[in-house]
Amino acid sequence: MTSPSTSSLARVTVYPIQPVASLDIPPADTALPRAIVTFLTPAERQRVDALGKGSYTTVHRESFDEMMRDLRTKPVSAILVSVSRYQQHHANLVARMVREFPRVPAVALLTGNEARSTQSLLALGQQGVQTLVDARDPAGWRDLRQFVNREVSSTIEAIAMRRIRSDLVGANDDCLRFFDELFLAPSSLTTVRQLARRLGVVPTTFMSRFFRAGIPAPKKYLATARLVRAARLLENPGYSLTQVAFLLEYSSPQSFSRHVMHSLQCGAAEFRKAYSGEAMLEHMRQRLILPFQPQLVAFVPVEVTPQWISRPVLAALSPPVVVSSVSLPLVSASA
Repeated sequence: MTSPSTSSLARVTVYPIQPVASLDIPPADTALPRAIVTFLTPAERQRVDALGKGSYTTVHRESFDEMMRDLRTKPVSAILVSVSRYQQHHANLVARMVREFPRVPAVALLTGNEARSTQSLLALGQQGVQTLVDARDPAGWRDLRQFVNREVSSTIEAIAMRRIRSDLVGANDDCLRFFDELFLAPSSLTTVRQLARRLGVVPTTFMSRFFRAGIPAPKKYLATARLVRAARLLENPGYSLTQVAFLLEYSSPQSFSRHVMHSLQCGAAEFRKAYSGEAMLEHMRQRLILPFQPQLVAFVPVEVTPQWISRPVLAALSPPVVVSSVSLPLVSASA
């Protein structure tokens, strides 16, 4: 069999696989996780690792079963499958992976001109892989990096931060930092005390500031932000309610169900049907952001005055104490 020509491959990549366009994509927030699970050749792994320094981390696997396990147990930004390594017996596993995790983009990486490249590309497209990075040209590697940045910027965390910042134009940086941390904090952060310590403020002081400002308690914001993340994960049929509960560090699936019932007055199964990640984010904005917009714009939840500077400042601001002088009669020593 002869090697496929460049023109024949170009026709294949138009449909069903869509090439990545070379666009100027603004860099995503560096605090957001970028993890790519791969099924690549050794040479491709080296190139992908070198390209990812400072942009994303790679988890290389030898089988699609291992990739499925990663998808169920850790946050993944994208899946990268080598056209050269793909075999026909992988078809069912790839189709299952794409079907169960539609929110995790699957990308085909083309680096060579093997005789079976055309058939592999067609097969991957038929299994649901809709994006191709053609790395036979050096520009393809740049396209891969841009694609990962674009996918990270479209995570529910990045979307939430952008929308809340647009709702609170003119707000204090400390207020915006509080909302950013709700979505940047790891899933192990589950209490307001942990959040306050992460922000560098005494927990009791932190909570009292919300009360004095007439704003819902920080516990309400943290609980709702966790449900936004849960709703996005549950958009993937490959996740069960139990898996999502443990991924988000709930103590048990029953604890997650109680949390949903307390917050939304519905069961976990109904929550999955009724709320996507963006629908839950809209619920958060309508209940906790927009009704309190004036207070939040003026709110300073995190500002801390260092102890070493507080006393001199207070002394300088305090009015002087005037002691009136009293004339006392002189008494001789002999008296």
